[in-house]
Amino acid sequence: MCFVFSKYGCRIIAPFPNISITYCRLCGWLLRAGWTAQELLSTFAEELGSVTLIPDATGGVFEVRVDDKLIWSRGKEGRFPEMKELKQLVRDAVAPSRDLGHVDAKDSKA
Repeated sequence: MCFVFSKYGCRIIAPFPNISITYCRLCGWLLRAGWTAQELLSTFAEELGSVTLIPDATGGVFEVRVDDKLIWSRGKEGRFPEMKELKQLVRDAVAPSRDLGHVDAKDSKA
C-alpha cells in the first residue's frame, strides 16, 4: 500500500495496476460500467490494485484504461467491447502469461 498525504489528509493508494472505466453519465451507462468493473475484479482478483468508475458528462464516452494507458474506447471502436475481448486486453496488460480458460478458447464457428 502507498500512503499519500495532501491538504485533505492521508489516503491509501492501491498498488498497481489500476483500471479506470470512464462512462457517459448522461447516457445512463453506470450499470454497464459497474458490470464491467465486477467482471474484471472477479477475473483479475489477485492482479488488480483497484477499479475506478469515472462519470463523464460530455456524451457517448466509454473508455477503459490500465494505469492511464487507453485499452478500449467506444469512440474509436464505434461499439462497446465484448467482455471476452476486454478481459483479453486487460490480461495482456497486467498478466500476459495468464490463461483465461474458456475466454481464450477459439470460437467453434467456422
